[in-house]
Amino acid sequence: MVFNITSGPTATAQKVVLYGVEGIGKSTFASQFPNPVFIDTEGSTSNMNVKRLDNPNSWQMLLDEVNYVKQSRICSTLIIDSADWAERICKEHLAVLGKWTDSNNDYGAKYVALEKEFGLLINKLSDLVELGINVVLTAHAKLKKKEEPDQMGAFDRYQLKMEDKTGAIVKEWADMVLFANYEMTVLTDEKTKSKKATGGHRVMYATHYPGWDAKNRHGLADKLPFDYASIAHIFNTSPTVQPPVQPPIEPEQTELLPINQANTTQPAAAAQPEQPAPNFGRDPIVIDPGIDPQLAQLMTANGVTEDEVKAVVVEKGFMPAEVSVKDYPSNLVQGGLVAQWANIIAQITAKRGF
Repeated sequence: MVFNITSGPTATAQKVVLYGVEGIGKSTFASQFPNPVFIDTEGSTSNMNVKRLDNPNSWQMLLDEVNYVKQSRICSTLIIDSADWAERICKEHLAVLGKWTDSNNDYGAKYVALEKEFGLLINKLSDLVELGINVVLTAHAKLKKKEEPDQMGAFDRYQLKMEDKTGAIVKEWADMVLFANYEMTVLTDEKTKSKKATGGHRVMYATHYPGWDAKNRHGLADKLPFDYASIAHIFNTSPTVQPPVQPPIEPEQTELLPINQANTTQPAAAAQPEQPAPNFGRDPIVIDPGIDPQLAQLMTANGVTEDEVKAVVVEKGFMPAEVSVKDYPSNLVQGGLVAQWANIIAQITAKRGF
């Protein structure tokens, strides 16, 4: 067996974790990534002019929203703001299942359950990255005492405000872990020996230090201004998001179109019925101008509404009900709807009951 050998960097979507002290501007920073959409678990973007999905009120809803992004490819960057609040939703889910309790006899079982359940989210986010969609997880920071075997005494260090197991998963998964903080200088008065802090400039750290977790795979400087421009060059070469790949809608047996008469390769012009389907006094059809012109022409000629087209597509499982017909990918429109219009109109007519 022969394998290909490649060299040099390859442009891929990025997995970014951005954490920092409260109020430093993590959400604003994240909003500058390419074509972002937020899943706002804590309501931090309420006063920001950004695109966002509904605030997830359950763990399953959060997973479903990530799946929706995977199916619809509606953005170039998905931002979960924040990861520690997503972890809180996960804990609430496990508590309902009886897997997150304060029992003294669980021997850490609840943390194992949390690690496993939160790992499902990380796997789904990895799927997005493989499709060319950047993923950004924001998180709050917390100070924790740490004591190294070769050090004298304990010291404070910043880390993700998450449980140890889930925090470790997030850090290992990420390509970049950026820590944002205020840079301060402590001055000592020579006479009174009193100390005061000055400065307060916002900076971010891209490499590990005893006082915080951070890393990157792009050769970034240890300390950078807390400005998206500091890392923008990494995303200027990111690949385009792959369009959804939808299999063609298979013809099915109906009274109006027997299976032996179906022709899935028939061109659009030949697939159009010779006579428009009867409208039976229905209201005039209004076609959204954003719908593919060929599909719109067929819909108008046959008195078919957008809801009727959507019902067939959703029933087949090719797109969620929330996606408008105008936003359907071209391969679904041309290969599945226009090219097989005779079959589509037969199914729609059958649903009407006449």
